[in-house]
Amino acid sequence: MSFDSLGLHEALTRALSAAGYTDPTEVQSRAIPPALEGRDLMVSSSTGSGKTASFALPALTRVLKARDGAQRRDKGTTYGPRVLVLTPTRELALQVSKALSDYGRNVQGLRVATVVGGVPYGAQLKALRGPLDVLIATPGRLMDHMAQGKAVLANIEMLVLDEADRMLDMGFIEDIHHIASATPKARQTVMYSATFGGHVGRLAQDLLRDPLSIDVSSHTQAHADIEQRLHWADDLTHKNALLDHILTERSVDQALVFTSTQRDADWLADRLADMGHHVASLHGGHPQGRRTRVLQGLRSKQLKILVATDVAARGIDVPSISHVINYGLPMKAEDYVHRIGRTGRAGRAGLAVTLAERRDAHLVQRIQRFTTQRIPTTTIEGLEPKRVDPVAGRPPGRSFGPRPNGRPSFKPAGKPFAKSGPRVR
Repeated sequence: MSFDSLGLHEALTRALSAAGYTDPTEVQSRAIPPALEGRDLMVSSSTGSGKTASFALPALTRVLKARDGAQRRDKGTTYGPRVLVLTPTRELALQVSKALSDYGRNVQGLRVATVVGGVPYGAQLKALRGPLDVLIATPGRLMDHMAQGKAVLANIEMLVLDEADRMLDMGFIEDIHHIASATPKARQTVMYSATFGGHVGRLAQDLLRDPLSIDVSSHTQAHADIEQRLHWADDLTHKNALLDHILTERSVDQALVFTSTQRDADWLADRLADMGHHVASLHGGHPQGRRTRVLQGLRSKQLKILVATDVAARGIDVPSISHVINYGLPMKAEDYVHRIGRTGRAGRAGLAVTLAERRDAHLVQRIQRFTTQRIPTTTIEGLEPKRVDPVAGRPPGRSFGPRPNGRPSFKPAGKPFAKSGPRVR
């Protein structure tokens, strides 16, 4: 199947061809045709599967049909957008905005606005007052504009909830209900979520009409391009030594290190910077300007290591991230799947390493039950844990062969040995 066979407007297929996209991914081939027909959708799709295009292209098709149908809008009147996309984080909102601009490069006069927290209100108010085709927003900031009477949603034709499970985890369920109630009941609604159980399923029942369910890949998928490893650490000092060694491996192109808290992210980034790494932290407590600069530094490879929390790293799409390291384990097992999905993108191989202490054993077990896969336990020569594997109840893992000079080694099959890392201060 090709994009030409999906029924997309010629302006969109030209943009896709110019960007080098010829064949749709599975989620695109399954979601785009019913979305073009106006069906409500419940889509479960893994990170990096191309889900953004699966709703962005139908959204742009709506804009083009309205123009082809000569549905003109009088100047000076605020009609509001035709399409509204809700996302949990600023980073994901900006990623969606960029995708819409890229796919809609041949849509003359396309007007896309982003309304997110952490940035001044002025430019957002100006965008909301002017002609607008697509609005991408985080629920909190959009609610602020609605309370001031600045956001008009009466002409929404398509509502997209991207990463609905994450928005609900962040406490946005009442905001989503309020926002949806301000849009026409006859709108088309599409939801994207890792799962549709529990409160996410109930939200879908409330907002969607006779939805088509599309499950492209579940949380039990094998992640063929991502090698997963588990290292048991005796204590914090041991865990830091493991991290230091891994980050100095030659195979590390860029690494994304996850922590559990904002405080840990800042502390660890400072520690790694003192050791000479090109590193920055990223979390929800940072202003948008700094966050934008950090992400630009990551994409331009000025930064080699990004230390981040789950919320801040949501939506990051940087193909050169070769390693994801779980320095702090996620409380929710599904966040583990989202984390490791930051590597192994665009057909590249990736490595996901989890550093766990004995107290983390229940979190490791929760992840393995959720994914129905065992994370292979591994050791580094010279940095083996002194305690037994608290999950398997036996000495953990296998060791990659000793180096001639006796230093620790972390040598996957077929990869060159790396120099040992600097000592922990």
